[in-house]
Amino acid sequence: MRGRNLAILGIALFFGLVAVYLANSYFSGVEQQQARVAKEQELARIVVATQDLGFGGQLSSTNLRLANWPADTVPAGAFRSVEEATAGGRVALRPIVAGEPILSSKVSGEGGRATLSSVLPEQMRAVSIPIDAVTGVSGFVRAGDVVDVMLTRQIPGEGASASDMFTTVVLENVQVLAVDQTANESETAPAVGKTATVQTDIYGAQKLTLANKLGSLSLALRNVEDQMLGGSGTVLPRDLGGRGLFIPARRSGASAPAAAPAPQTVVYAEPRSTPTRGSQAASQPAAAVAPRRPTGPTMQVVRGTENEEVEVNRYGG
Repeated sequence: MRGRNLAILGIALFFGLVAVYLANSYFSGVEQQQARVAKEQELARIVVATQDLGFGGQLSSTNLRLANWPADTVPAGAFRSVEEATAGGRVALRPIVAGEPILSSKVSGEGGRATLSSVLPEQMRAVSIPIDAVTGVSGFVRAGDVVDVMLTRQIPGEGASASDMFTTVVLENVQVLAVDQTANESETAPAVGKTATVQTDIYGAQKLTLANKLGSLSLALRNVEDQMLGGSGTVLPRDLGGRGLFIPARRSGASAPAAAPAPQTVVYAEPRSTPTRGSQAASQPAAAVAPRRPTGPTMQVVRGTENEEVEVNRYGG
């Protein structure tokens, strides 16, 4: 009985070794056949992804493979072996879909980590600005989108009231790198964040930092294919329509005292004497001189029941 069991075990071991040999021969033959086809058709062997990789995804032999690629269209930065692509623990810096070539511009260097600074191009900066449900377009601004940044602030000057405000475009066509701490471009579901990180140059970073101190910043989502810049101007309250319309304050039971009349410059003519019996006629004043007409842009300022036209100085004038 013991000899019979040993014989069965030996036969099973023999067939197992044969199966392993046949499997290795098959895969080696497939690999050699693909290499032979690539050589015959002038194809190159480059590394592609076998599954989708997100920001920070680790490259390994389980999610990479070699694939045939036309030799004259091999993209720059492609890897020629899986070992080279996985050396040093590389990670994805951009979303990579299954079947896409692994390029050096989309992965970190050897020993690299998936950090936002590694994604920034040269001479560019990442700046964060505060947003909410309104200024962040209800959460539809996500990483990878392109936006315009607008600033709303009060008109400077001693005669300006709290409602005298204007809006300007600080930066145009800037890319959003992250919303809060989410930098994955494949995340497209709307989510309301508290900060948005945008990519700009050093001058734009200075403008955003100063603008954040002067007023309220808002984002305007734009088409990523629309590269036209300029054409935007300053928007004042009078540009919204309804110029000169206002609702006076409601009066209480007791009549409010009449407002003091505005001072006017009056020029009196030399009085002419007319002979009368026992007295002379009182001197009569001449007509008041019309106030100076403004030469520049003006705006309507409403204070209570008074409507006054105020001249606005030009910047740089």
